[in-house]
Amino acid sequence: MPYKLKPKTMYLMPTHFGPMSGPRQGPGGEMGAFGVDERKSRRYSVSFLTEQAQLEALLPPGFEQVGEPVVTVSASYMTEIDWLAGRGYNTLGVTFQARFNGSRDQATGPLLLVLWENLTDPILTGREQLGFSKIYCALPEPVVHGGETQCTASWLGFRFMDMRLSNMVAVEEPAAGPSSSADDGSLTGTLHYKYVPKTGAWGEADAEYAVLSPQNPPVSEPQRWQGEGSVTFERARWEDLPTQYMVVNALAELEVKEFRGASIELSVGGRDLIDQRILR
Repeated sequence: MPYKLKPKTMYLMPTHFGPMSGPRQGPGGEMGAFGVDERKSRRYSVSFLTEQAQLEALLPPGFEQVGEPVVTVSASYMTEIDWLAGRGYNTLGVTFQARFNGSRDQATGPLLLVLWENLTDPILTGREQLGFSKIYCALPEPVVHGGETQCTASWLGFRFMDMRLSNMVAVEEPAAGPSSSADDGSLTGTLHYKYVPKTGAWGEADAEYAVLSPQNPPVSEPQRWQGEGSVTFERARWEDLPTQYMVVNALAELEVKEFRGASIELSVGGRDLIDQRILR
């Protein structure tokens, strides 16, 4: 007799073996199984001013770029993650400030263009459950030498990103944390655009809509440093990055008018993003 999917339970393919454990659901389909997330995170970020028209060309439907056209590239290295039984993984994200104007919702925040990760499990759960634009790459530990920190990213031997931070100085005052709504009453958080193709109807979507990761207060006050930094994306041939060359090349083509500084942040804790919501 064929199995039936349990209602109000999260599944991912393959469904044949029961509910899948992940960041929002524990073994056997238990919701909220992991309690307070006490992961350790190190985040290295570099920002630069670019050409507004180049960012506008990357906007999905319903979005507009807001404020200065500043791009932020962030590499994060996480350990002691409960839903991975104490293991960790690394990420590389690219964002700029944007606004979503829908028929029901208005939301402002960083639009996540792409998030590379070095582990399959968070890529699948983040893409399918949350709508993050996640793809794979290798993200080795940063190299620290002579007062400079270097972060790199590569795919099967082709290095496509190089980030360098130097002259870092501790920041005494805490950074201002984002609230859940802007002054005009619109929502705030990280913005995404979810797209899932429809099998057999190529060019059509099974799912296509904007998504918001609401902002919540941090679990603990992070330690922060600020300084100077640079980041470069290496232009790739199709032979170098057969499935990602268009992503890397679009980022490599962004004009760097000036770098806007760098930051390092050490923090404890995280969120399972169970409050992720569709924007209409």
